[in-house]
Amino acid sequence: MHKPITQKGFSLIELLIVIVVIGGVLALGLGNFSIATKPKPKALTPLNLKKSIINAKTFHGHTTLLCVDKCQKCYLRQGLTSSFKPYANKIDLKNIHVYTVDKSDSLKELEYARYNDEKICLVMDFYNNGSSTQLILEDKKGAYFLPAFFGEPKKFDSPEDAKEYWLEKSHLVSNSGEIY
Repeated sequence: MHKPITQKGFSLIELLIVIVVIGGVLALGLGNFSIATKPKPKALTPLNLKKSIINAKTFHGHTTLLCVDKCQKCYLRQGLTSSFKPYANKIDLKNIHVYTVDKSDSLKELEYARYNDEKICLVMDFYNNGSSTQLILEDKKGAYFLPAFFGEPKKFDSPEDAKEYWLEKSHLVSNSGEIY
């Protein structure tokens, strides 16, 4: 006599358990996997200005940043002969005052001309070697020393404090015998 062939399948509960286990494994495995999203650029501020421009995908060598309208609108120019194009990211440079240190080691506020009939509040050049125009910027939050070559921008209480730091750094370089 033949034994009847019984077919045994999975019960609904067993199938649900398998689906939950596979889902959990996928969730754990894909939890560390992130879709490559383009990080949103931070607003342009005195402390990140140089890094933001030089690290931008649009930086290809000598670039000039020009800001107008109390530094609420900025433009970038690649090289010396191309036209200025609007800076597309956020800008947090409102009411910036720009200073340099002249040959007699005096703090001098820079006055710029006009661009498209708007008063220019900031012009800064960035070069292939990572250097830039050395400036002191001041807003209502403080004063900022933006180095030409090495180091990070530094915040101070006043433009005079930033000037002293500028001169100290300049004397250290000139006395060390190093040449840029």
